Amino acid sequence: MKDESPDDRDVHRRIARRVRDLRAERGQSLDALAAHCGVSRSMISLIERGEASPTAVVLEKLATGLGVMLADLFAAPHGEPTPLAPRREQAEWRDPQSGYLRRNLSPPAFPSPIQLVEVEFPAGARVAYESGPRDVAVHQQIWLIAGSLEITLGDAVHALAVGDCLAMRLDRPIVFANPGRQAARYLVAITAENHAPATRRTA
Repeated sequence: MKDESPDDRDVHRRIARRVRDLRAERGQSLDALAAHCGVSRSMISLIERGEASPTAVVLEKLATGLGVMLADLFAAPHGEPTPLAPRREQAEWRDPQSGYLRRNLSPPAFPSPIQLVEVEFPAGARVAYESGPRDVAVHQQIWLIAGSLEITLGDAVHALAVGDCLAMRLDRPIVFANPGRQAARYLVAITAENHAPATRRTA
């Protein structure tokens, strides 16, 4: 197994802290969150201690169980909200299973209903999310910048070419696949009804 870089470890610590904080804010026990999101108690405990490298599928389940968007789990500690997110401060994370790389573009904690994410999806990669009805409706629009991408939402299959944009609501199982020979790169715009960025409460 490839050794983790300091940046990789920092992202794992960030995810660990966010999951702990969000669970504490909601007053959920490990058992309650496990039952709600379908991730085992032992796995959640390992993630919260920064001792596991969760896959995108596991993190999506945790985000759904915590009532936040996936991008919220990568949010860095912050002080006052700012409208600018410098490139060097944008959180990057690589899925250990598929190898896809995601980068949070939006300024953390800024009071906006929209979050932007850039994704680089390797050739031949496939990720299947078991999305279903959520407490908060989450909408996405995906704009393909390079390569090719196939998205299956429920029973509908969408083959995206460069420049195509797909709008969808995340209320059904969804599969992302790259059938091409080069990495796909795309931008994701995400919004949730009545969504406010999850922030650490202050007195």
